[in-house]
Amino acid sequence: MSQVIEYSEKVMDHFKNPRNVGEIENASGVGTVGNAKCGDIMRIYLDIDENQVIKDCKFKTFGCGAAVATSSMATEMVIGKTVNEALLVTNKAVMEALDGLPPVKVHCSLLAEEAIHAALWDYAEKNNITIEGLKPPVKDIEESDKIDEE
Repeated sequence: MSQVIEYSEKVMDHFKNPRNVGEIENASGVGTVGNAKCGDIMRIYLDIDENQVIKDCKFKTFGCGAAVATSSMATEMVIGKTVNEALLVTNKAVMEALDGLPPVKVHCSLLAEEAIHAALWDYAEKNNITIEGLKPPVKDIEESDKIDEE
C-alpha cells in the first residue's frame, strides 16, 4: 500500500512550471549531486560575474517532483546574490520558500543545497579562490550527516 504525499501549492507550481531549466555554456561553476537511495540527480550551473554576483543559475534534475521543485526554487533564491550569500541558502530555507515538504522528501531540499555548494566549489577551484565556510562537495547526499528527517 502506498502512502499519499501532500505537496504545497508552491511545490506543485515549481514542479509544473519549473524556473531556470537548462544549462549554461562555459558556466562559472557546475555542481552535480545525487542520492543513490532514491535515484535523484541534480546539476546546478552558475554564471558568476567579476564582482562574485550570480548573474544566472540553471538546473537539470533527474528525479521526482519534489527534486524538480527544490531545484527550481533554489535557482531563484541564488540569482542576484553574491557567492557568500548563496552559500547561506540552506535546505531549510528552500523548504520554507516552498511552504514545506513532506518528511519523506526533505532529502530533495538537501540535494538543492549541496548542488549549489558543489557549483560554488567548482567556481572557487576554477578561479583559485577560497570561499570562507565552503566545504568540499559530497557526490551522494547519503555521505552527508546533515539528513535529519524532521
